[in-house]
Amino acid sequence: MQGRDIRRGVDVAKKPTWVVDKERAKRASAAETLWLFGLHAVRDALANPAREKLRLVLTRNAADRLGEACWQDAGLEPELADPRRFPVPLDPGSVHQGAALEVKPLDWGSVESRCIAGPGRPLVVLLDRVTDPHNVGAILRSAEVFGARAVVATARHSAPETGALAKTASGALERQPYLRVRNLADTMEELRAAGFTILGLAGEADSELEPALGTLPEGQAVALVLGAEGPGLRERTRDTCDQLVKIPFAGEFGSLNVSNAAAVSLYAAARKFS
Repeated sequence: MQGRDIRRGVDVAKKPTWVVDKERAKRASAAETLWLFGLHAVRDALANPAREKLRLVLTRNAADRLGEACWQDAGLEPELADPRRFPVPLDPGSVHQGAALEVKPLDWGSVESRCIAGPGRPLVVLLDRVTDPHNVGAILRSAEVFGARAVVATARHSAPETGALAKTASGALERQPYLRVRNLADTMEELRAAGFTILGLAGEADSELEPALGTLPEGQAVALVLGAEGPGLRERTRDTCDQLVKIPFAGEFGSLNVSNAAAVSLYAAARKFS
């Protein structure tokens, strides 16, 4: 059957419905997977039994550096590739080190199971529209180091699980729960109802972080809320916090990016549990 393309004035063949459905299914399937890249990210993903692994692509050099046991234990056989024509759909400039692994995203469960009843210190990081995967990856590393139960972000307008995020996290993505929720303010209310104190980081706040933490009872559960650089916390997020606090600076002017602010805040909060 022929169809008329009015914009170009030419006849084009109309695809059969089954072909269109097949192409849609293929695109949907591709959207449900991601490529992790870099030796650390790939090694830790291979070692994670909770990670569903689909395809491993390595250069000869990367295969030698990872070691055969690394992928055999994961039940995968690597495809050896020419480093000059690496056959993986990565963004230009991605430093893959000759290693890429196609995987399904991790399912970390619910706020209840991970933040409220999960293992680790009763300490959680909430991110309000932080979209830079490098910042989120660095925050996951800090959260793991300081024993936070989870990092929570919004399902929309935040950094999804990607290869760039995983590489910056340097393996922490496989171990540190990263939850995506529909509504951040509702999650904050859920944590408050479970006994958490919600502290929002804002440069213009009157109170400083460490004194505010010092007023809390020993062992008090804490949720630290950080916003994107520039916009900061949204109005409803601010209003839902128990208190707005700031990190003091030695000079009159100063600022930290969100990943550094998270690291400082996590260090200060973790000291309350040591």
